[in-house]
Amino acid sequence: MLRVRGLHAFYGKSHVLHGVDFQVGEGEILVLLGRNGSGRSTTAKAIMGLVDTKGSVQWKGRELLGKKPHQIARLGIGYVPENRDIFPRLTVHQNLMLGEKSGHKNPRWTFQDVYTLFPRLRERADVEAGVLSGGEQQMLTLCRTLMGDPDLVIIDEPTEGLAPKIVDLVAQFLKVLRARGLSVLLIEQKLTIALQISDRCLVMGHGKVVFEGTSASFQSSPEVRKEWLEV
Repeated sequence: MLRVRGLHAFYGKSHVLHGVDFQVGEGEILVLLGRNGSGRSTTAKAIMGLVDTKGSVQWKGRELLGKKPHQIARLGIGYVPENRDIFPRLTVHQNLMLGEKSGHKNPRWTFQDVYTLFPRLRERADVEAGVLSGGEQQMLTLCRTLMGDPDLVIIDEPTEGLAPKIVDLVAQFLKVLRARGLSVLLIEQKLTIALQISDRCLVMGHGKVVFEGTSASFQSSPEVRKEWLEV
């Protein structure tokens, strides 16, 4: 579904990605690992058209580079940024409404679905999003993305800074995505969660992919973890 080839990315004169190659298949969960600064979040932003790029990013055979972020989203790619980007003065329900894809009939995800996934959001439906806890805001941004009915979801550090109980809820959320057959590109630091739900792993270092393989092959490669992940 998603095919990335020779992807370079830039922040002004700073060259961050150096020829990244990978692909995400239909219904596959691919986890992107690496230390902070390795290029993982930049890879997500490059796919979504949020940074200067060159190379190729193809989605279902269509080239994405050069398209605007909203055009990419409308093609079926959802994006959950690390900073969440909720609308603080709107209610929880209004935030979810903004995620809906206009004119889209028979969506796979409804308000009932997301409120079932996270009952706390139902309880807080009429509350302004700006007063939610960090964990509640993460639930909201995850579910707002689903309301756009994507075929692929890019999720950047969904458990960062959350309490263990909320981390468990996010892990259950990812398992639901797997059960529903969505493709996921997951950026995650917590290896227990990442390896538990992923099909394959990529490890990034210095803006390049330095390891690619199944989750099982990663777990049997301690030298990769030592060189590219451990501090």
